[in-house]
Amino acid sequence: MSYQVLARKWRPRSFTEMVGQEHVVRALVNALDNERLHHAYLFTGTRGVGKTTVARIFAKALNCERGVSSTPCGECSSCRELDEGRFVDLIEVDAASRTKVEDTRDLLEYVQYAPTRGRYKVYLIDEVHMLSKHSFNALLKTLEEPPPHIKFLLATTDPQRLPVTILSRCLQFNLRHLPEDVIARHLARVLEQEAIEAEAPALAHIASAADGSVRDALSLLDQAIAYGGGRVAEAEVSAMLGTIDRAHVYDLLDALAAGDGAALLDGVRRAAEYTVEFDALLAELISALQRIAVAQLVPQAAKTQESDAARIAVLASTLAREDVQLYYQIALIGRRDLPYSPDARTGVEMVLLRMLAFRPLNPALQNTPPGARPAGDSAPSSPSTTARSTAATKSAAPASSPSAPAPVSSSPAPSRAAPAQERRMSPSSQHSLAQPASSASAPVVPSPATSATAPSPAPVAANEWEALLAGIDVQGLGRELAVNCILLERNERRLRLQLDRTHAHLHSRATEERLQHAVRAYLGADIMLEVVVGEVAFGATPATRRVQQDEERRQSAIAALEADDEVQALKDMFDARIIAETAHPIE
Repeated sequence: MSYQVLARKWRPRSFTEMVGQEHVVRALVNALDNERLHHAYLFTGTRGVGKTTVARIFAKALNCERGVSSTPCGECSSCRELDEGRFVDLIEVDAASRTKVEDTRDLLEYVQYAPTRGRYKVYLIDEVHMLSKHSFNALLKTLEEPPPHIKFLLATTDPQRLPVTILSRCLQFNLRHLPEDVIARHLARVLEQEAIEAEAPALAHIASAADGSVRDALSLLDQAIAYGGGRVAEAEVSAMLGTIDRAHVYDLLDALAAGDGAALLDGVRRAAEYTVEFDALLAELISALQRIAVAQLVPQAAKTQESDAARIAVLASTLAREDVQLYYQIALIGRRDLPYSPDARTGVEMVLLRMLAFRPLNPALQNTPPGARPAGDSAPSSPSTTARSTAATKSAAPASSPSAPAPVSSSPAPSRAAPAQERRMSPSSQHSLAQPASSASAPVVPSPATSATAPSPAPVAANEWEALLAGIDVQGLGRELAVNCILLERNERRLRLQLDRTHAHLHSRATEERLQHAVRAYLGADIMLEVVVGEVAFGATPATRRVQQDEERRQSAIAALEADDEVQALKDMFDARIIAETAHPIE
């Protein structure tokens, strides 16, 4: 017996065998079981998602000799003839090859006659959008008022080309693209029945290449079995499809995380030795960055069952969230502009170097050679630091009043990071600062012998900086900069602030001068303001302290609700619960 391709051999013959499309199957099953049958159905969707298959199963359910049911027996003569494609009362028409109005009239000439073998005469018109305007007009009247023994099943990949008069007379069902994991599981079941060995990553590659089409996936699986000599291996499938080895992509991301430009270019060179398509390399890079972003922001939605999930998890913990978003956007735009580059390799190299050049770094280190930077200063933010940054940004509101309880002061930054923290970030910081000693605490004056490599002085009491902020009239970026700083030093000549490293992007010369002008106006003195960047403990800046206070108030509100007698009575009476996420204190 001749070989039958997998796409035909494993074509579903009942609704229970359908892969995906539960929304369509459920509607048809209910209609059949309750005998609420329409005279015309329209199935839409891209190639290979099951439009014609669903129509044939529906025709079999209508004409099974055991009665109209969503579960045709598959054994009677009508079911067997339908499965074999020789049922006389199922008239299948390829509209792409019969577009003339004469063809449609010939087709409809025998509509008024009763079915020969079955219960219904079923017209299955595939690619119905290919009919001409006159053909649609000829079909319209019959479609509107067909004889009771006629059912029309229309299928199309382009429903927009159908006249609205046709659409309004049909029940429409849109068959969707199938997810890759659904297709991969179906391929695994097929190979299990065929007793063919396969590797899970290989099936994932095929499912991705199928682009939501089960038929395309089975055709590619046939090709992979032939290419692999009876087995489906990841390396052979990648070679057959011309896909990119993801190891190249992860090597590039590792180099980006380390800020190593030489490793980036070497990674592109090694990828070129494998004759990869550079457009496909960028596409895989974009896909990997998307998975990393999901792992960082919505970890419960990450695909942990994939073979490279561990590598994605490591990169998610290594790369800063804002860096991932920036890399994604640069790669997306770079892929769009790739045809304009002198050659594809040059274009990809420039995309990667652009990621490296525009990665947010400590401004104090931008002109420092990589070899001269202190250890850890070029490393991306840790997840906890990123979370702290996100929380602080959300609370960029005026600082709390001086009467608020003062939190514990942050400890000085580690001495190894002191050179970066002590470096001045603005030309305006080349002068000394003047400030009248108006606070109750003694000013902290650095020793003249303090060198650039000495540790930063301990910050002034946090409530003193909050007291100043309460009176300073500055908004916008100036306020954002101020609430994310701690007061390191205040004396008669200057005011020295330390900006949290995770908010270094807020600093600019214009913003610093705006804040300095507001401080001078409030204090009535011509003092100088200096801003340096360094590590600041969470809860030390007014912004993060406000976040802590808001969370404490929210927890107090939740505790008050839990202790309320009326709330407890409602919980007992209605078996209710308090949704903690929606509880907020009244301002």
